[in-house]
Amino acid sequence: MKIFLKLIASFIFFLSILVIYMSLVGFETKRFNSHIIKKVENINNDLKIELNEIKIILDPLNFKLKAKTIGSKLKNKNKILEIQSIKIQIPIRSLFSEKTLTESAEISTETLKIKDLISFIRVFNRGPEFYLLENIIDKGFLIADIKLNFDKEGNIKNDYKINGLVKDTNIDILKKYKFKKLNFGYEYKNSELVFNNISFSLNDLKLDSKKLNISNLKDEFVIRGELNNKDTEFNDKNFNLLVKPYFKNLDIDKIKFSSNNKFSFKISKKFRIKDLILDSNVELKRFSLLNKFDLKKNFPNIKKKIRFDNHKLKINYNKKTLKINGVGEILLQENNDELSYSFIKKEKNFSFKSNIEIRDNPFLIDFMNFQKNKKSKLMIEIDGTKNSKNITQLNLISLKENDNKLSIVDLTLNEEFNVIDLESVKAIYTDQDDIQNKFVIKKKNNIYLLEGSSLNINKLVDNLIENNEKSNILKKNFKLNININKLFLDKENSLKKFIGKLTFNNQDIINGKIIGQFSDDKKLKFTIETNNDEKITTLFLDKAVPIVNRYKFIKGFEEGVLDFYSTKKGKNSFSTIKIYDFKLKELPALTKLLTLASLQGIADLLSGEGIRFNEFEMNFTNQGDLMTIEEIYAIGPAISVLMNGYVEKNKLISLRGTLVPATTINKAIGSIPVLGKILVGSKTGEGVFGVSFKIKGPPKNLETTVNPIKTLTPRFITRTLEKIKKN
Repeated sequence: MKIFLKLIASFIFFLSILVIYMSLVGFETKRFNSHIIKKVENINNDLKIELNEIKIILDPLNFKLKAKTIGSKLKNKNKILEIQSIKIQIPIRSLFSEKTLTESAEISTETLKIKDLISFIRVFNRGPEFYLLENIIDKGFLIADIKLNFDKEGNIKNDYKINGLVKDTNIDILKKYKFKKLNFGYEYKNSELVFNNISFSLNDLKLDSKKLNISNLKDEFVIRGELNNKDTEFNDKNFNLLVKPYFKNLDIDKIKFSSNNKFSFKISKKFRIKDLILDSNVELKRFSLLNKFDLKKNFPNIKKKIRFDNHKLKINYNKKTLKINGVGEILLQENNDELSYSFIKKEKNFSFKSNIEIRDNPFLIDFMNFQKNKKSKLMIEIDGTKNSKNITQLNLISLKENDNKLSIVDLTLNEEFNVIDLESVKAIYTDQDDIQNKFVIKKKNNIYLLEGSSLNINKLVDNLIENNEKSNILKKNFKLNININKLFLDKENSLKKFIGKLTFNNQDIINGKIIGQFSDDKKLKFTIETNNDEKITTLFLDKAVPIVNRYKFIKGFEEGVLDFYSTKKGKNSFSTIKIYDFKLKELPALTKLLTLASLQGIADLLSGEGIRFNEFEMNFTNQGDLMTIEEIYAIGPAISVLMNGYVEKNKLISLRGTLVPATTINKAIGSIPVLGKILVGSKTGEGVFGVSFKIKGPPKNLETTVNPIKTLTPRFITRTLEKIKKN
């Protein structure tokens, strides 16, 4: 018994020593080389592996053998990959079975050139993606650790893991998009590929990402991650490549920004992207673009470049809905203004809100004669939508500056930004003429009501005189009823009880009647009547000054009654203007004529106290930009003028006529037997001869020629006799 126990103890001691030795030191053998070689060949018949001796270590607690070899080589035809180490685990029980089973394996590579790895893979996988990778990757290195588990049949399970590093990789796509110094760690397990600590530069723009996940779900991949950049500034090359293709209508000058972007999307095996989700925080340090917008009428000191500074943007894209919220400074003129905005785009529908606080800068609304006080603050709020048919609905436009307030509700614009509908306007403000305007515009069905206690249309009348084309009021058919207690034509002239009705068709007034009274009981009456295709327009003013004084070539006009009549058919119109009993103090063109004709006395009178005219009549036709003046005739106690010609808008003026002092007219008419004595008496005076003249040239460079005349034309005498008889 003692001997038996000693044998048992010796065996146990020997076994313990063996186990300890096998666990700590192990032994080297080539017995498992063939087993590993077969495992590799099972993956692909073209794969061959060169193995050194394998060191075996015992894992007594788990009843496994751990085998490790160092410095192996994996071959695929003439391609070789260096393997740092291979570790496998073999259950001890499988050593006593017919088939030795490998439970798991761990493979660690040496630092590999990525191009060599791709070339190695392409030997047995000719997929186009590997050909593409081989051509776009310039350089780079990869380290991989692979963990494999095997089933009872010796096949690799799907729970394998791969992790490692990619360093100093350069990728060149189409010689346009250049990725340099691409570095990241990666891990693949459970059909998910995770990249971490990613850093690279795209065309010299430094970018980084903490994490990027790629998951394989049946027939598509799900990609999630984040991308960051700090103080990135685009040079011309990057701007033209990365920005301009997506903002073709904007002439962007400079971009400098930082951003943090979280994103996810799915990509099919046909490389179609769907279910994009984007969540970004952007610090736009500076963004400037060339000004192509017609904003000078509102921002008189607007610069050639519009600049956005220190904007904080929140961008979210989810389920085809893009949301952008931002706030920062905008430099349109001399000083920065504050701008905040919110945009939501869902497919082809678009909604937006914007607020701009204009500080130490001017702001104008020309047709309303409104100008912001430069030192005050003006808040402009806009809230609207734009649909798939390019119809813009401005739910609210609001302007507030101290006691000045303007609100426009439900303004609808078409694709050309013509106004096609409007719900209401409410305005209370003091304009540039220091006149308080207080009025509202309200819509009921298809009728608009303009009413209020006061309204200044000084600028509006100027614009109508300078531009004879159709108005841009509303591109729809509607009626306008007017009831204004006090309507200002300018600072000095106003009308009370200004009431009337107008009918608009295609931005043209086709019917209407408006009346008003000046403070001295003089009246204004305006009518339009359309019958068939003929439109008749009349305007009568007991006080012509507010209209006539607006023409730059007439100065010092006083008194006078104006009577206008016009008929229009198709594109042609014939008009007559008559002005009675008025006086001129200054008329530069006429003064020049009198001086050239050596009629200095009358010239002095004109530029001094002024010359009185009994009547002025002008008959003319309009066809497009061409005005043909059939006749202009003016007669007064001191002088009479008869002329005709044409005016081609903004191009050419051509006039010719006769100018005769009143004494010469009296002499000529007095020489007519019997009739002359009845009309002017027997004393006609000596007088002077008249002159004929021509005025021709571009509007800003007119040339005038004058020739004396000894006899008056029959036409001049006839027109003068008509006027004398009438008077």
